Amino acid sequence: MPLQVIGAGLGRTGTKTLQTALIELGIAPCHHMTEVFAHPETMAFWHRAARGEAVDWEEGLGSYKASVDWPSAHFYKQLAARYPQAKVILSKRDPKRWYDSMAETILKIMTERAAPDRNSDSVVRFSQIIVAENTFGWDFSEANVIAAFELHNAEVVASIAPERLLVFDPAMGWEPLCAFLGVAVPDTPFPRTNSREEFWAHIIPTMPVKPAV
Repeated sequence: MPLQVIGAGLGRTGTKTLQTALIELGIAPCHHMTEVFAHPETMAFWHRAARGEAVDWEEGLGSYKASVDWPSAHFYKQLAARYPQAKVILSKRDPKRWYDSMAETILKIMTERAAPDRNSDSVVRFSQIIVAENTFGWDFSEANVIAAFELHNAEVVASIAPERLLVFDPAMGWEPLCAFLGVAVPDTPFPRTNSREEFWAHIIPTMPVKPAV
């Protein structure tokens, strides 16, 4: 099925919350990096995409109505071209607070948790390619990570037509999201999910870790 919504926001910008909200609005299933960990059989596809090979996006995302978080954030331009009717949501948050969240979660995986892994089709290596290597150039200093974040956000705004793009802070709640998508506002509170504790609960069962020394 063609994607209806493409998430262009980097991880830790409320992407899990956005996934939960989209599912509640009926735009489901919604892809998220947790789906990659849950379906390691998709790794060959995602590695081809990460290497820049021509891929059929329906192979990787054909069963989803929406995608948020990495990897879709990394491939938002290709996805926007492949699905020209899809709307694009750039989830954002304060850069310093975002960096602090990254440092305690995703960057910690890259520097402390990820086991040495040379299997070219592994989920660990895929995450390293698109996050550590291609997004941050293996430089996890606060200045570099925030600069990469702001550059990514600026490129999304410059690349996507304004009428097709919603720049969205999850703290804004249902109203701007529902107005953008043309759906009714639910009676339920806007979801808040994937705290740092929840992040580790999702990741630890699926992530090989470095052995103790």
